[in-house]
Amino acid sequence: MSLLEGILLGIVQGLTELLPVSSSAHLVFAQSLIQGFKQPGVLFDVVLHVGTTVAVALFFRREIGEILVALLPKGYRRSLSGRLDTALNDGWVGTRRRFLLYLIVATAITGAIGLGFKDVIHELFESVELAASMLLVTGILLFLSDRVKNPVRTEAQMNLLDGIVIGVIQGIAVLPGISRSGSTITFGLFRGLEGETAARFSFLLSIPAIAGAAVLEARHAEAIPQDQIAVYAAGGLAAAVVAYLTLKFLFLVVRKRNLRFFAYYCWIVGAAVLALNLL
Repeated sequence: MSLLEGILLGIVQGLTELLPVSSSAHLVFAQSLIQGFKQPGVLFDVVLHVGTTVAVALFFRREIGEILVALLPKGYRRSLSGRLDTALNDGWVGTRRRFLLYLIVATAITGAIGLGFKDVIHELFESVELAASMLLVTGILLFLSDRVKNPVRTEAQMNLLDGIVIGVIQGIAVLPGISRSGSTITFGLFRGLEGETAARFSFLLSIPAIAGAAVLEARHAEAIPQDQIAVYAAGGLAAAVVAYLTLKFLFLVVRKRNLRFFAYYCWIVGAAVLALNLL
């Protein structure tokens, strides 16, 4: 894999990981076009995911900071209230602590699914046909999400079942072609969460999930050829930069409830890839 190919794959990842169109499917498609492409396990894919996760952490740095502040003793919180420009009352603190609890529960469920099927997952990432088929499923979910009427529940109104459902869905989204962001945001909407709340929970949930995948795949790091280290680094950096810019666009789309346009894209790409493989 050349440096240019690594950067191009990073750009593909940065665009498609955060947009609800399945980065895994697009990486499978793009990598199939690179002659002789190989990676230890799915380590290169994980490096690209880590790049997008860094972008997510930077984009949501305020929300992450608020959750951490909510865990502090009351005296310490008071000293930070001016910097956060918000009143750190018991309701504010309780909401963020519950939000963290739901993130932990969802992460545990996702981790259990990922660990249980990790060997199967590696094999699935070699199937272009499966990725294309699952992309069609992603399109159906996105199309249906725009049919949900009045999803108005906010972060303060989330409950434990929301975390459980979204955690299960994120675990299933390890299948190539099932968009992690698209499926988790969609099921958040199905649960009645407003779009921005569902998206915020989805992306914050991605941070521990991808960090866990990175730890699991780190065992393959020694297998990276020396001449490929710069390629991996460049791909991760490209993914991070593009992902940060993509997040700004996505939240505009979520506010306007226009996810169905991504559904059309998923259907067109999935059907085209399946047709080309049949031919």
